[in-house]
Amino acid sequence: MNLFSYATLASYEWQHPKLLLLLGLVPLLPLLRWLLARRRRQVVVAFGPGGLRPDWRALLRFVPDVVLSLALALLVLAAARPQRASEHLTQTGQGIDIVLAVDLSASMELEDLKPTRLEAAKRLARSFVQQRAGDRLGLVAFAGQAYSLVPLTTDYELLLDNLSNLKPGLIEEDGTAIGTALGVVINRLRESTARSKVCLLLSDGENTAGNLDPLLAAQLAHAYGIRLYTIGLGEDGFVPYGRDSTTGKPRYVQTRLDETTMRQLAQAASGRFFRATDNKALGQVFGEINKLEKSDIRTQRYRSVEDFYRPYLGWGLVLWLLWLGLKSTFMNNILED
Repeated sequence: MNLFSYATLASYEWQHPKLLLLLGLVPLLPLLRWLLARRRRQVVVAFGPGGLRPDWRALLRFVPDVVLSLALALLVLAAARPQRASEHLTQTGQGIDIVLAVDLSASMELEDLKPTRLEAAKRLARSFVQQRAGDRLGLVAFAGQAYSLVPLTTDYELLLDNLSNLKPGLIEEDGTAIGTALGVVINRLRESTARSKVCLLLSDGENTAGNLDPLLAAQLAHAYGIRLYTIGLGEDGFVPYGRDSTTGKPRYVQTRLDETTMRQLAQAASGRFFRATDNKALGQVFGEINKLEKSDIRTQRYRSVEDFYRPYLGWGLVLWLLWLGLKSTFMNNILED
């Protein structure tokens, strides 16, 4: 490591940074010495017709001043206390295993939540993921079938990437297979050893596909110690869905959420049901779940500091001793008078 390079000096944290302002005074010392020398009484000496020939040895009188300036600069650097700090995080405790099960049926494109039900759910699910720490998270997508897209992982970037790629039509078979989705979630969580196992099920409709009864699946989840939070998205009745290609006016379609079944599923698996009819309500739902499911993670932060003033102090003292030796030699006095 080059102790005197700009990159090295810029990488330091300085315990007394204001002392570095003294570096601007160091070059003024030789100038002050020169001004004082000019005020001394000069002795007039007559030379022959040829005058005095230049001699490079006359430049040696500046060597002590240069050495003194370097010594003072290094001592100032040492006094400013260059340091490098490093932080270490230690986490203790155990997190929660959470699987998000997201409905990708065609009705998730309805626009009672803005911009659509699915996009609103994705945005707030992303915020929920970013607020977790130390938990393992997984992702299941379902429509007429259900697929595990991301296994339980602490790689949140991987999960967020897959979450961003969710869109209606990703699963060819349309419909809402809630029971099948819960079955996939159970397969992911049943062998988990986490102190708490949670499923967040986001859907906007009633079970219309799949071979596994949703209530039976919820009871199985409870048997495996999985807590189920069901989130019903959107309003009942006629809601906007795109625009008419001829008139450009909004089109409306009729939709209905089987709220009774969604409540039963949550109760069967020791969870809660939430209804989100707009973006604000959906945000409150995720905030409430975040409060209910707290990780037992304790973080300790250690900060260690390493000093780097010793090399500068050592070189500064060496140059200071060198200056003391030079100032009494001929190099300090040659042709000065």
